Amino acid sequence: MKKFEVGRSYSMKSICDHNCIWTYTVTARTAQTITITDGKKVQKCRIDKKISEYRSAETVYPLGKYSMCPSLTA
Repeated sequence: MKKFEVGRSYSMKSICDHNCIWTYTVTARTAQTITITDGKKVQKCRIDKKISEYRSAETVYPLGKYSMCPSLTA
C-alpha cells in the first residue's frame, strides 16, 4: 500500500471543475493520521482505512466527507 510521506506535496481536483486544484503538503504523520498544510491552514486528517485498502493507497478527506467530495490519495 502506498503511504503518505512527510515533506511531500499531494494534489486533488474537484469533481465538478477540473480547473479547481487543491495542493497539500504533509508535515507530520502517525499510523492513523496525517497533518497537512495548504500554506495557510494546518489540519489533521484521519486516514480512511476501508477506502485505503480498496485503492491500495492511503486516502484522507481534507474538506470533509460528503457526496462528490474530493479525496487526497498517496
